[in-house]
Amino acid sequence: MKIAILGLAQTGKKTLFTLLTGRPVPATRKPGEAIEGVAPIHDSRVDALSDLYQPKKTTYAENQFVLCPDITASSTSRHWMDPARRCDLLCVLTRAFDSPEVFHPSGSVDPERDRAMIEAELLLADMQLVETRLQRLAKEKKGGQTTVQVLEEDILQRFNTALEEEKFLSTVTLEPHEEQVIKSLDLVTRTPLLFAYNVSEDDIGKDFGPGVFTISCEIESEIAGIDDEGERLEFMEAMGITQPSLDRINAALYDALGLMSFYTSGEDECRAWTIRKGSSAPVAGGKIHSDIERGFIRVEVMKYDDLMAAGSEQGVKQAGKMQLHGKDYVIEDGDICHFLFNV
Repeated sequence: MKIAILGLAQTGKKTLFTLLTGRPVPATRKPGEAIEGVAPIHDSRVDALSDLYQPKKTTYAENQFVLCPDITASSTSRHWMDPARRCDLLCVLTRAFDSPEVFHPSGSVDPERDRAMIEAELLLADMQLVETRLQRLAKEKKGGQTTVQVLEEDILQRFNTALEEEKFLSTVTLEPHEEQVIKSLDLVTRTPLLFAYNVSEDDIGKDFGPGVFTISCEIESEIAGIDDEGERLEFMEAMGITQPSLDRINAALYDALGLMSFYTSGEDECRAWTIRKGSSAPVAGGKIHSDIERGFIRVEVMKYDDLMAAGSEQGVKQAGKMQLHGKDYVIEDGDICHFLFNV
């Protein structure tokens, strides 16, 4: 999964990127340059499986983050959006903290104003792209249109109507074959979007309304810098933080994309795998290796809670809770799977 971190200048994007990926943003970064980094997703279920199996290797799922250039309002180039268009999700970090030491491009802190401005920029970018494509199709029409071009024009006209009504293109429902027609356009408002507000210490836990995730990058940096686990937990408790925000933001990103995790476990490796909710057993197996999907026979499934309660695979079997399923089985979050296949 590839996630774009977007936002105005001085919102804390570089701090968030470093917190997530462990990669400091190089001082030699050029203006307008996008930086990429990989972040393992801490998963307590992977930890528990690793404790149980004592494998040679423990592997977490990973996210790839792209730190995009600063958003600049009313700019004609929008170079900050180019890397975002190639991502699976947009995480827009919006400043909601006051600090006399940190300037704000608009002169004052107002997250709702900034959010509205960013949404308008995203809509305008797609509007320009749709209009340009419609103009090109109109020119091509003089020589006759293919069936695909006729369908594309119809879809783009629907998109144009939605954009004129200031609606994101994610609100327009398309059939799978229609999705394929416009996929290469990389329309940014069809990409799932998560707004994250970077708050001050006093606003940790404050509700900013639906669809908004809150994080204090300053406090999270302090937490990350405490090596002693006891001290770290004590500091979090004092701050009223029950779970690190980095864990929560990964969960929010998964939810926004409709993703979940299943697991494989054994003496060699315990590992988390990421799939879309509603994926069938063969599709899940294909995440491990294409041969599993192609030659799928059946899947042996343990529920995570059942394994933890029983304490071993043998205990799960003795309790009659080891399940065998065919190709129609839909994988559930937390399933521990062993695939049988033949190619």
